[in-house]
Amino acid sequence: MSTTFSRCSWCGFDPLYIKYHDNEWGVPLHDDSLLFEFLILEGFQAGLSWLTILKKREAFRKAFNGFNAYEIIRFDESKIERLMQNSTIIRNRAKISATVQNARCFLEIKEHFDSFDRYIWQFVEGRPMVNRWKSEDQIPTKTVESEKMSRDMRSKGFKFVGPTICYAFMQATGLVNDHITACFRYREVDDS
Repeated sequence: MSTTFSRCSWCGFDPLYIKYHDNEWGVPLHDDSLLFEFLILEGFQAGLSWLTILKKREAFRKAFNGFNAYEIIRFDESKIERLMQNSTIIRNRAKISATVQNARCFLEIKEHFDSFDRYIWQFVEGRPMVNRWKSEDQIPTKTVESEKMSRDMRSKGFKFVGPTICYAFMQATGLVNDHITACFRYREVDDS
């Protein structure tokens, strides 16, 4: 007897996208380093597809020293110029420069809040928001919470953290469960 299951349709049939959907998207994340990685990748995704970013994820990790914020804050103009020549990543000077700025802000947040995790999860009162969408067209692109997060992060100097980017970040890192209710991951993520 075979079992069939349903998943969110946005991941289509691409094996990399399916793996991401099935193993990462919406899973509550509390690791500062991974939260920083997702924040940076979501910023690079602006105007592009998430699949494009996923395909370049390992190249991004290599180019940005494993998303080590302590190393990124030392990137100077010559390093930024070398990154602009790196065809394995998205070569956008504003986004690359924003990564350096965001690394500084990230480290300041860690110092002030003891962890980036503690800071970022405050926007959902420390618990994932569990939605009950029946179809993907019900899922918003931003919410009151993502707007609040965006305003606060901007006030702290972060770049590429608009409400839509913040909401995508919240979805990716499990601050919100936006798997549709028919998706097999909906309950699994909710139980994690």
